[in-house]
Amino acid sequence: QVQLVESGGGLVQAGGSLRLSCAGSGRTFSTYAIGWFRQAPGKEREFVAAISRSGGTTNYAGSVKGRFTISRDNAKNTVYLQMNSLKPEDTAIYYCAGGSHPISVITTGYDYWGQGTQVTVSS
Repeated sequence: QVQLVESGGGLVQAGGSLRLSCAGSGRTFSTYAIGWFRQAPGKEREFVAAISRSGGTTNYAGSVKGRFTISRDNAKNTVYLQMNSLKPEDTAIYYCAGGSHPISVITTGYDYWGQGTQVTVSS
């Protein structure tokens, strides 16, 4: 079991950057693939990015590819999401999730979820 806590959200102007962090508890953090998802008001939760247990494999949604970068530091039990060239349509609550599988782009592929962090991009 792992507990996940997101941080780093905030208000930023379009074109700006933010770095989100997902901190995990426990010695088993490195055994979990981690995904980032987001949910805007009135919309379903959608996949953003994911990273494998070792960090050797990553996957991105088409809408963020080239702008967002996911990485992890297992020594610090933390996964990062560097978000550059932010757009108003990136506004959402961002969630990180952990799963005992190689990597997944669907919500049901993850067993543990954080509480989320709000990202707001103004135009």
